Amino acid sequence: MTTRRNILDRIAATLGPLYDPREARSIARFYVSEAAQLPVSALLADPDAPLAIDGFEEDLARLAAGCPVQYVTGSADFFGRRFAVREGVLIPRPETEELVAWIVADEPQARRILDVGTGSGCIAATLALEHPGAELYAADLSERALETADGNCRALGARVTLRRADALADLADRFPERFDLLVSNPPYVPLPDRAAMHPNVRDHEPAEALFVPDDDPLLFYRAIARAGRRMLAPGGKLYFEIYHLAGDALPGMLSGEGYDTLRLREDINGKPRMLCARLR
Repeated sequence: MTTRRNILDRIAATLGPLYDPREARSIARFYVSEAAQLPVSALLADPDAPLAIDGFEEDLARLAAGCPVQYVTGSADFFGRRFAVREGVLIPRPETEELVAWIVADEPQARRILDVGTGSGCIAATLALEHPGAELYAADLSERALETADGNCRALGARVTLRRADALADLADRFPERFDLLVSNPPYVPLPDRAAMHPNVRDHEPAEALFVPDDDPLLFYRAIARAGRRMLAPGGKLYFEIYHLAGDALPGMLSGEGYDTLRLREDINGKPRMLCARLR
């Protein structure tokens, strides 16, 4: 008889070469909880209960190959809600939750918000649900991302207007409205840093959502800031998730593009990972 404990132990052992023991065990619990539709508390409270999971061997092979558990289960947690994800769409991150929490706390009066590069729709949907009086819009160049975001918004009851747009080209044309806030978690990892990333991110998540050219690491920030000069209402703000090594370069660039009142914020690990700037 196969038990919950057996399956958890097998997954953790299989993932041992890829992750440290604590992360391997966490991945195992997330997978079993999702695949078996059991709360983690049940896995801990009754580990010797019998358990069978359809497609387990195939799922285990994908996990052993480094595929992120969120792609295997098709789901990820964000801000206390469950979001569907699939390959080709960036997996929501805890750092992005911190960015959203900052906006929720500091911008209760914002009435029109655009999420640039929405991916799974986690930022836009969360802000729509946390600020039901605001109008939420979201942009992405990827049709797969837009389909995923639309499904998540519908499933969660979040009212978000989605449009295909290129942050480097036609963002302002595709969204002629005036916004109080633009928020974005854009691509920001310089290509030379790719080799140092964990294989489950580097080899499986969409490169177009992660990497920027080494000779222009501020490419997306600059493009969004310039579009923001047309798109933001007077005194409107940019909120960015940032690469922790870009904190020194971004303020000067944004100041040159017409923004002031810059605020950098550290994440829970003490790294500068969020920035807010106001249009002068």
